[in-house]
Amino acid sequence: MLSQFISKQFIDVIQWNEDEDGVLSYRYPMQDMEIQNGGQLTVRESQMASFINEGRIADIFGPGLHTLITRNLPVLTDLMNWDKEFESPFKSDVYFFSTRQQIDQKWGTATPITIRDKEFGAVRLRAFGNFTYTVADPRVFFNQVAGTRDTYYASDLEGQLRTAIVAGMTNTFANSDVSFLDMAANQAALGAKIASELEPTFTGLGLELSQFVVESVSLPEELQKVIDGRIGVGMAGDLGKYTQLQAAQSLGVAAANAGGAAGMGVGLGAGVVMAQAVMGAARPQSDAAGTAAATSPVAPAPGEGTKFCIECGKPIAERARFCSECGKPQ
Repeated sequence: MLSQFISKQFIDVIQWNEDEDGVLSYRYPMQDMEIQNGGQLTVRESQMASFINEGRIADIFGPGLHTLITRNLPVLTDLMNWDKEFESPFKSDVYFFSTRQQIDQKWGTATPITIRDKEFGAVRLRAFGNFTYTVADPRVFFNQVAGTRDTYYASDLEGQLRTAIVAGMTNTFANSDVSFLDMAANQAALGAKIASELEPTFTGLGLELSQFVVESVSLPEELQKVIDGRIGVGMAGDLGKYTQLQAAQSLGVAAANAGGAAGMGVGLGAGVVMAQAVMGAARPQSDAAGTAAATSPVAPAPGEGTKFCIECGKPIAERARFCSECGKPQ
């Protein structure tokens, strides 16, 4: 039993299998244990590892299998003031860092941000999208972000990164002379510009911003309605046509709510418009009929008096103004 207890205090193999997503750094359990001289450290392709001595990073290891002997731990050996040929176990904290891409990290404006637009003046807009980053410098990340926590997750960093993104985006908009409409039409270029603005911030945290995507940029509903109106005017060609378009749309809305007073009023208005249209369409026909009646020849009715055409002598109705035979005015 004693030999088993003693053997458990020395670590021969150190490795970390990531059993969940979103872990950025992980502290290997070292309580009451020491690392055996000549032990094996396995660092996988998507990882980096570091030895921490008394709160300070001593050595950093990239992917591969590392045998923990003096010549492989120069900084740690120097800090501990060990003899170059030491053979005894040593005590040190080992941290693993995940260098996998942290993909599909969401960002967005919690509240609208106010910017000055060259076309619309001061406007408030919202934006959202996603980004991808990775731990690039474990030393900086440990000192500036993770510290000595046993496990540090990407979710622990979300708030800080989102705040930095909104600040960088606001600064990009403030220094840009591109109008909102052009921004919305060139979201890829906008994302690249914001990423360039954010790069120093991520580097300062030991991170690398791999990708930054702007999915949508939108305005408040009130201003969006104004823009929609301007687009409608442009499509209609002039204000008169746009007014007609709006009226037609209003009739459709009122018809859908025919039971209300507003629907009744609009229905009456529509009736007046329709009546005017019918009257306008019928009036030319009535005038034409009257003119035709006035100019067409009239045959004598039974029992009605007759007279003779002054031109051809044919009998015609006494009231006729034109001859039914030759058309001569009477």
